[in-house]
Amino acid sequence: MALSRADTSVVGRWWWTVDRWTLAALLMLVGFGYVMLLAASPGVAQRIGASSRDIFILKQVFFLAAATGVMVAISLMSVKQVRRVALLGFLGALLLTAATLSIGVEIKGARRWIHLPGMTIQPSEFLKPCFAVVAAWLLAEARTLGRWAPAAAIVMFLMVVAVLAKQPDIGMLLVVASVFCAQLFIVGINMMLVGVCGVAGVLGAIAAYFTLPHFQSRIDRFLDPASGDTYQVTIAMEAFGHGGLLGVGPGEGRLKGLLPDAHADFVYAVAGEEFGLVILLLILGVFGFIVLRGLLRLLGEKDMFIILAATGLLTQFGLQAFINMGSALHLIPTKGMTLPFISYGGSSVVAVAAGMGMLLALTRRRIARMAEGA
Repeated sequence: MALSRADTSVVGRWWWTVDRWTLAALLMLVGFGYVMLLAASPGVAQRIGASSRDIFILKQVFFLAAATGVMVAISLMSVKQVRRVALLGFLGALLLTAATLSIGVEIKGARRWIHLPGMTIQPSEFLKPCFAVVAAWLLAEARTLGRWAPAAAIVMFLMVVAVLAKQPDIGMLLVVASVFCAQLFIVGINMMLVGVCGVAGVLGAIAAYFTLPHFQSRIDRFLDPASGDTYQVTIAMEAFGHGGLLGVGPGEGRLKGLLPDAHADFVYAVAGEEFGLVILLLILGVFGFIVLRGLLRLLGEKDMFIILAATGLLTQFGLQAFINMGSALHLIPTKGMTLPFISYGGSSVVAVAAGMGMLLALTRRRIARMAEGA
């Protein structure tokens, strides 16, 4: 971009203050998303008897383009604007997530989706980034506003936990809880409270195992594959082995046609079969680069809100990628969680883009934030 450092327009200030390395890495993931869409969608569309171009390619191309626009638009905002957008987004997403319990569509034993004309949305996806920013805001204001601010953050967290557990969505709950715990660790909490939280987490997992048959089945099949259906994991592992180091070539994969969720939860296996271990490591490296670079940029940061919010956003981004890749590699029990920017899904890709747009806005150089009155 031919923008002078003297350019004082919104775009000019954005270009010279945004972390362009992180932006480039995120756009690289969007590029991987386009490639993997072309690789994985034909087999899935053929299996359900639909047109791959109409059902998957055109929709996801639109979603990826919209996500890129959302990410850039949010990254243009000031810190104050990010806080306001996150607060409004959190309230709206929480209400819609609660609404899924009564008007939501049940898929695979869970109510997480709301049907709209021409599309289906998963409100809890938007809950994640907005919660991270709002919780950071409340925790950072503890010294100014008193004890009610962190108390409000805890109440807010419990409300989110209650809604997600009711759906149920244990994976999403795990991500949100991890984000909040990371923020509490950074802001500094009593070690006794840490122990209480740890015990509560263990007891919650045990309760979920004995009360949620779907969750129990996934744990049992992970620990003992002979105890149930492990078809997708088995095929995914074969796909990794078939791809080897360099893969069988674009469009040449045959095992991807046997994976029901090749375009979503197991897109990493499709990448392994067609492009090999080299591309798998590259994708892993891009995710690692984004998380590590984001954390390193916080080392000289003095604003506690920015530290907490960015840490929360990076935690959920990295953890979501780990859960998806770990499930495909049979390192953890399977969980229906998308690979950011790469898996098929409109709600997921736009929500992740919103979170990364907030990250880019918060980590812009401080001189720009001071000029904007943030």
